[in-house]
Amino acid sequence: MMDWTDRHCRFFHRLITRRTRLYTEMVSTGALLHGDLPRHLDYSAEEHPLALQLGGNDPTELAACARLAQIWGYDEINLNCGCPSDRVQRGAFGACLMAEPALVADGVKAMHDAVDLPVTVKHRIGIDRIENYDFVRDFVGTVADAGCQVFIVHARNAWLDGLSPKDNREIPPLRHGIVYRLKRDFPSLCIVLNGGVAGDAAICEHLQHVDGVMLGREAYHHPWSMAQWDETFLDAEASLRSRDEVEAAMVDYMQALHAQGYPWTHAARHMLGLWNGTPGARRWRQVWSDHRLKSEPPQRVAQRARAARGEAVQRRHVELQAS
Repeated sequence: MMDWTDRHCRFFHRLITRRTRLYTEMVSTGALLHGDLPRHLDYSAEEHPLALQLGGNDPTELAACARLAQIWGYDEINLNCGCPSDRVQRGAFGACLMAEPALVADGVKAMHDAVDLPVTVKHRIGIDRIENYDFVRDFVGTVADAGCQVFIVHARNAWLDGLSPKDNREIPPLRHGIVYRLKRDFPSLCIVLNGGVAGDAAICEHLQHVDGVMLGREAYHHPWSMAQWDETFLDAEASLRSRDEVEAAMVDYMQALHAQGYPWTHAARHMLGLWNGTPGARRWRQVWSDHRLKSEPPQRVAQRARAARGEAVQRRHVELQAS
């Protein structure tokens, strides 16, 4: 979810679900140790519970970044061992780390020794054409011995040569049964399933076999699907906000960005799926996406978007009456 789950996206999602755990984009250890810390680590207090996802392979550097995460107030550190992109592979981290479980274990232990935060690992069920269950089982066992108790498992292999990151989310076959088997073999560990999950019914089914479910692009493109998660899955009171109230809160947020001289369009792009599946959603989305309006205050654009959606709804109502 690099370039997707930035702080503006997470603020928006938190308006819809209060308890779902949110994850940052993957941030490399080099970016944290040598880059702009506020740019990578700053967030809104409303985002908790919030995990910082790290990319790296050096235990000393990972430990240093874990300390930064604790100082900045994150709730969890997640080591990414699942990203298959060429850029990540050139840095020798992400999915290629699954071939080096001892190194991953050293990194996990170094972070555990450095901070009090939980350290979790996100990984695939295999790499390239290795479809032997023993491969992922041994990886989990080795890393668990270093102190990791939570494994977020994307139920596809990562093909490290010949496929783009997008193709790696679609072409290697989904094998949810492998993740179920990990839970059976490691009953004391928290096993979270990721990959190809859409809809509350699918989430309920998977939760019969594993401890948790992670959704990425499905939640991003259909954000209102998260509206009942707190109540349905997390034994918490559901958000009482309507879609209109969520939109209004985001407009206030973007208005504050605009007042600070920050491009509000960077936040608006994340809410374009808010009205998906409802009449007028397309017209509403078109207004917010119109680059000619990017210099306008968000409140003025919101008025245009609401008017466009209302006109589309009214037009459909008239058409239905006519038919």
